[in-house]
Amino acid sequence: MKPEVFEDQFTVPESAIDDMNHVNNVVYLQWVQDIAIKHWKFKTDDIIRNKYVWVALSHHIEYHYPALENDTIIIQTWIEECKGVKTERHTKIINKTTQKVLVTATTMWCLLYKETLRPTKITDEISTLFY
Repeated sequence: MKPEVFEDQFTVPESAIDDMNHVNNVVYLQWVQDIAIKHWKFKTDDIIRNKYVWVALSHHIEYHYPALENDTIIIQTWIEECKGVKTERHTKIINKTTQKVLVTATTMWCLLYKETLRPTKITDEISTLFY
């Protein structure tokens, strides 16, 4: 199955800029988490969201080019693999004007039952939402 890419777009706010006049590395991490949450909310309903939550286990981020204030950013995410209780989510952050890939990230997420916060196997009901 081919993963379905989820995409969002926004303008870099002044609050994202650091002392070097570009987007701070921590902000990119926040964007990676934010797009994952948006994707989950877009693909699920209240019933599923009231039953399950995700926790990030690890992030691997590569910074390729800086983003600047007022740049228009395209952010894409997709699930590459679901295995057991974990998913491997990929994220790409792109400058819309130049089409340069600014950041690539891979995050390992673990699915939990919301009530117990214990890991739970990713069912077909969940995995098929992303393919």
